[in-house]
Amino acid sequence: MRRLQNGQQFPPLEIGRVGGGTVSLPADLAGSFGVVLIYRGSRCPYCNAQLSAFAHAEDRLKEAGIGVVALSVDDEETSKRLVQKRHIDFAVGHGADADAVAEAVGAYVNDEPRYLQSTGFVLDPQGAVVTAVYSSGAIGRLLPDDVLGLVKYLKEHAQASA
Repeated sequence: MRRLQNGQQFPPLEIGRVGGGTVSLPADLAGSFGVVLIYRGSRCPYCNAQLSAFAHAEDRLKEAGIGVVALSVDDEETSKRLVQKRHIDFAVGHGADADAVAEAVGAYVNDEPRYLQSTGFVLDPQGAVVTAVYSSGAIGRLLPDDVLGLVKYLKEHAQASA
């Protein structure tokens, strides 16, 4: 299993989207900085806290030009309830194949029950990995303020280099 390194292109993933359609990564985030949140499932209190934090920070993230997509192995109905409960407006994917996603991005997988461990990526506007956070258990994940600070830093340094 390979872990994605900074500068590598995020691999293409297609996952069912809550509300219909498909989450297409990294295409859905193209042209802006993006955050991909792979969460353990709606039963995880740490995942709920992370998703709530990103939902509450969504206006600030949009103002900074940062899009967010989350996904898990949860079925559509479970994911839909989570989106409603946490007031999530960004795209949420459901029914992810744990093994296929793990193979593509290097996420850790829990064996029984089978789900993806928390994994987060910040992508540049071209879909390359800026930073990756891999967790092998319940804790260790991206937070909105960290993402906002990182993107601000990258934008400031890109302007200074130009």
